Amino acid sequence: MKLQRLALALAGTGLLAAAAASAPASAQPSPKPHSFAKSMTPNTIKSAAADEPCVSDVMAPDAAGNSQEILSMPGRPIQSASDTPFKFVGTRADSTWYGAVNASGTQVYYYGLLLQGGNLYRHTTYLRESGTWVPTFKKVGPGWTSFKSIATSNYSVGSPKHAYLYGLNTNGSLYRYQMVGTGFRGLGPIPGFRGFKAMTVISETATYDTLLMTTNAGALWTAHIPVAAGAKPVMKLIRSSGWSAYESLVVQGCGSRGGSLIVAVDHDTDSGYQYAMSKANGSATAITSYGKIPEVYGGVSHVSVTTHYDQLVGE
Repeated sequence: MKLQRLALALAGTGLLAAAAASAPASAQPSPKPHSFAKSMTPNTIKSAAADEPCVSDVMAPDAAGNSQEILSMPGRPIQSASDTPFKFVGTRADSTWYGAVNASGTQVYYYGLLLQGGNLYRHTTYLRESGTWVPTFKKVGPGWTSFKSIATSNYSVGSPKHAYLYGLNTNGSLYRYQMVGTGFRGLGPIPGFRGFKAMTVISETATYDTLLMTTNAGALWTAHIPVAAGAKPVMKLIRSSGWSAYESLVVQGCGSRGGSLIVAVDHDTDSGYQYAMSKANGSATAITSYGKIPEVYGGVSHVSVTTHYDQLVGE
């Protein structure tokens, strides 16, 4: 499972990797498995490796300053487990947690972005041998009050590499920022996103990113966004209704044909629902619902726990 085999063969520099250098693939350790993951056994959906089940690995930071990791495995019934909550910081929106390792190969850590009030922060959260999480924080800058959701792409396994931050603004535009050193360069607004609510990255390639997004009215869309400056996104409707309850979407790759495992979270009821989705192709996309996950999703924002080596190819 992902928690037990954390893929740390990092290729190139990922988003915010300036927080620490990566080690050569030959020197990379595996973090100590969380004990709660050991009770989960293989179920119905398999990943690209024949003996490896697909697992949704979700981090759930909350407004009170805590965070919790939740695992779920699709099947009839869903198998799931929650780790012990740990002290984090109060947030209102978060991006993917990417796993990495320091230059000496002795310390596993995760990094990502979060919004607190009107400020953007980066966090570096260390995973100790004991299995405990130790977060640290650094302010990036102000001006984020009107953003309601953020997501990051991190194309690291080919060329040209890219790392982007996407911000969904209450003014109806989607903003994209490119990482430049330890800061960000604004690439301007992309209009046409009024009424959209939740979003996450489902594909990251050398030439485009794809976001999976919901609307207030309950539609599910993909937004195919070319890397080329000024290129317009290609929007495809997957479902016209049925997704209005969800404020968070978490995607991880599943299988060798570009499938995705989705956890959609209803913040009003602290409930997560698991779906398997074929490679996205508008209304022709196949979606299988596995129903409610038997865990409490109490965070205000729910994001993927992964590495920037595990590239998403869901569209």
